[in-house]
Amino acid sequence: MNTATGYAAVTAQLAAVGAGAPLLAGLMRQTRARLEGRAGAGVLQPWRDVRKLLRKEPITPTGTGPAFRWAPPLLVATTLVLSALVPLVSTRTPVSDRADLILVVGLLALGTLALALAGLDTGTAFGGMGASREMTIAALVEPTILMSVFALSIPAGSTNLPVIVAGAVDEPARLTSPAGLLAVAALAVAVLAETGRLPVDNPSTHLELTMVHEAMVLEYAGPDLALVEYGSQLRLTVLLGLLASLFAPWGIATGAASLAAVLLALVLLVLKVALLGMVLAAAEVFWAKLRLFRVPELLAGSFLLALLAVTASYFLSGE
Repeated sequence: MNTATGYAAVTAQLAAVGAGAPLLAGLMRQTRARLEGRAGAGVLQPWRDVRKLLRKEPITPTGTGPAFRWAPPLLVATTLVLSALVPLVSTRTPVSDRADLILVVGLLALGTLALALAGLDTGTAFGGMGASREMTIAALVEPTILMSVFALSIPAGSTNLPVIVAGAVDEPARLTSPAGLLAVAALAVAVLAETGRLPVDNPSTHLELTMVHEAMVLEYAGPDLALVEYGSQLRLTVLLGLLASLFAPWGIATGAASLAAVLLALVLLVLKVALLGMVLAAAEVFWAKLRLFRVPELLAGSFLLALLAVTASYFLSGE
């Protein structure tokens, strides 16, 4: 839809994700702080941290190559492209035809691979350990995301995400079917693992033997660290938005939508993602991090749920 409304929808998505990602991280931290009886640093603290880091001098470890230098901007760039492709506000945009499931998962994997290579490029023991753990998790998470969304694509007849979302809006019974329920459970676990949240990883830990994501980025400082942190916040926002769009698509503009419909969808997107973030933050207060050798068991279980979702969707669709 190469119209003003379509371009407005893409711009609104990019602006909401780009400006709202640090705010979502701040909201989640504040939620955890309140539940733990602390005052908290405030919702705007992540933006203040980014501003502080951007003012510092970048430091590059001796012996590192292009993989270390290009990983932070590549992580941010791939996630911004994802925020434009995923149908968060409207299913008819100038890029909706290119929002294929395979491309979206490929962009996620590219950002993960960039950070893993950066961890290896430092030549440190912790960097290599974190990269090894991250790729082990990614090898189980990426197929789970593919299979869980593919279960929803069978009744839609397409792997195009806007088509899947539009079909769910027209036929909400798909979301309450056995395939839909299994798919949402599998995708929820995959999102936790992909974004490094509890119980798979602890984003606030600095214990060397338990780190996954943090171990890969220990050598970053200044503007590079700001990009890494910002990219991680962007990935969390986009994946929570994808989860909301696939399983709570109501309010997303479909068809020949007006600017008013796009604005309403944007407001609902902010509310849904904020609610998911607060629920996740509240759950993390009561969750403990799994032992590392238990993580593959959890992810294998989520992949099994996704596989069952595909099987159920295939039989229920009557194909």
